[in-house]
Amino acid sequence: MRKAQAKKLPLAPDPKFNDKNVTRFVNCLMWGGNKTIVLSIFYDALDKVAKATSEDGYEVWKRALQNVTPAVEVRSRRIGGATFQIPTEVRPDRKISLSMKWLIRFARERNGRTMADKLSNEIIAAAKNEGGAFKKKEDTHRMADANKAFAHFKV
Repeated sequence: MRKAQAKKLPLAPDPKFNDKNVTRFVNCLMWGGNKTIVLSIFYDALDKVAKATSEDGYEVWKRALQNVTPAVEVRSRRIGGATFQIPTEVRPDRKISLSMKWLIRFARERNGRTMADKLSNEIIAAAKNEGGAFKKKEDTHRMADANKAFAHFKV
């Protein structure tokens, strides 16, 4: 590479839980750049989770994120005219990123009235090891397991 790698900008923690991961999640959830609206959607979703599960919504969200975090993934590599799916460990930063993106994506695909409803339902499902985001993690792990014969090709 010709240039130095770009420096990561530090994230400010969110006002309610003082957690940088919440800020990161809200930034992923945001469309159109209105952060206050997205923060209210996220906090409403956590309140709904707390009401539905009679547990702390923030703790359930953290457990849901933990449950959908992948350990391995497959990467394509072209070797001698053939493309192989090579299982590799996921970098720690990418693990968090993937789990957040999957949780948000499958929440958006759910049917419900508001985004807070959809997000709360997906968080509850992920905390119970169910739902679309958890299934995506399981599929990713299954794909890596099926292709472990190609692990010696390391990317």
